Amino acid sequence: MMYKTREVKVGPYTLGTGHPVRVQSMCNTDTRNPQATAAQICALENAGCEINRVAVPDMQAALALGEIKKRIHSPLVADIHFDYKLALEAVKQGVDKVRINPGNIGAIANTKEVVKACLDHGVAIRIGVNAGSVKYLKSVAGQVDLSDDKWAEVMVQEALEQANILEQLNFKNVVVSLKSDDFARTLKANELFAGQSDIPLHIGLTEAGSFLSGTVKSAIALGTLLQKGIGATIRVSLTEDPALQVRTAYEILKALHLRQYGPNLISCPTCGRTQVDVAGTVKELEKRIYSDKELLRLSTGLKIAVMGCAVNGPGEARDAAFGIAGGRGEGLYFEKGQTLFKLPQEKWVDFLIEKIREFGKQSHTEGK
Repeated sequence: MMYKTREVKVGPYTLGTGHPVRVQSMCNTDTRNPQATAAQICALENAGCEINRVAVPDMQAALALGEIKKRIHSPLVADIHFDYKLALEAVKQGVDKVRINPGNIGAIANTKEVVKACLDHGVAIRIGVNAGSVKYLKSVAGQVDLSDDKWAEVMVQEALEQANILEQLNFKNVVVSLKSDDFARTLKANELFAGQSDIPLHIGLTEAGSFLSGTVKSAIALGTLLQKGIGATIRVSLTEDPALQVRTAYEILKALHLRQYGPNLISCPTCGRTQVDVAGTVKELEKRIYSDKELLRLSTGLKIAVMGCAVNGPGEARDAAFGIAGGRGEGLYFEKGQTLFKLPQEKWVDFLIEKIREFGKQSHTEGK
């Protein structure tokens, strides 16, 4: 079953069915320091992040949002809890979306004020429901052993209740997120909600963990949802540099052919035949490509191969645009399956970077 959603505007982006899945992240800087926060957002923008969220724990942080907004180029999301006045100030400061839970900002009158401000300024609202903060689940913590299905049901029930508050106020520019650190609960909650509402979903596996384990869990959970057409925006929550979270999100989308981002760099796992440094070559290539916005742009869509020997060379990488097949301290350079000449290993990275520029410019020229 494929799910369809309404359209929601966040800054220049339209979210929902038929539109690209947008990549989102969250700063780990102190929002009260607008210079540091804006600098991190600019770095995230260079990495390809399209929507950036910041924590707003107090009024000082809320008042800094305007200065941050002036210094960045992407939509800004204010993460608000408990104090509705922080949401009002965030809207006043020019944010593009506020992340709230209507149930934890007090009386309905408070929610009405926030909704009116968002309507007046064209600001979207995200209702964030995390498994650890659902009222019912908190009330039975340690007392009842709930099944994954029950976890999902109560998460969805709370999300629908909070969304209904906004619906009754005629506010439609809404995104919902239902997150858990558990794969099954996250999957079930999002599928259940998508079957009952046309509100677009921001998807993520919260507190996914360290880079390796968190990436694996996130790729399985988010990949499964995205293949079902669930997910308008995506965030990978890793205990890592936010820029690496962004790249991981794009790699998930790229693997599913939903977005293009940088090259499709294929490389062999190496074996006893390998007499060159495949791992070092790949790491250096990635470092140079993903730290250079122009190289990232030019390499997007290119399939590049770095292989350890002739066995895994042109034959297995036949449809690569170009690549290297290692020998003893050197390699065979090939383009589109045809071997052309040998190249010393110390020249591989620089040579491949130049080929990226050549092929990238050619493909961009042909695309005009």
